[in-house]
Amino acid sequence: MRDLVYTGFMSLDGVVDSPGGGPGEEHRCGGWVFKDLDFVPEAWSIKGEELADTTALMFGRRSYEAFASVWPGSPDHADYRDLPKYVVSGTLADDALVDGWGPTTILRSTEDVAALKAGDGGAIFIHGSAELARRLSDADLIDRYHLLVFPVLLGAGKSLFGRADRDKHMLTLRESQSYSNGILKLVYDVTR
Repeated sequence: MRDLVYTGFMSLDGVVDSPGGGPGEEHRCGGWVFKDLDFVPEAWSIKGEELADTTALMFGRRSYEAFASVWPGSPDHADYRDLPKYVVSGTLADDALVDGWGPTTILRSTEDVAALKAGDGGAIFIHGSAELARRLSDADLIDRYHLLVFPVLLGAGKSLFGRADRDKHMLTLRESQSYSNGILKLVYDVTR
């Protein structure tokens, strides 16, 4: 069985919307991970650490389209270039997939994700994709959360976790670290 890991940036009030302020990110405070905070390199070290565990990437359609317009040619993301990618979408057409960015498979449903997860292989990391992550969390398919929590309150915006009533999910803290610029690294395993 493969682990499904969500990795992302979150405001203290739980917003994950438009952290980088790039294409397709429309939050009025877009770019909030880079604005108004001192850059502390060690706060970002989790991204390098994740790469050692990543055997595939997963995106929702909108995040795939946003990342695919930047990451394939980015020297900062070269290590991701040849990794298998999975896009969960009921609308994305095969001819919309980006060439030269590793093998990409479209999954059409949460059931397809569950079947992929049940197979052999290493960890699959979900980048961005708040709506997808929320659906997969509600379906109890996410195994671990890698969160960088930023000292900012954004109010409205996409949240990683749904507001609908659900069964309680307990988490076990695997790792935590605070940094001088106020960022918190939190790594949680979903307890089953």
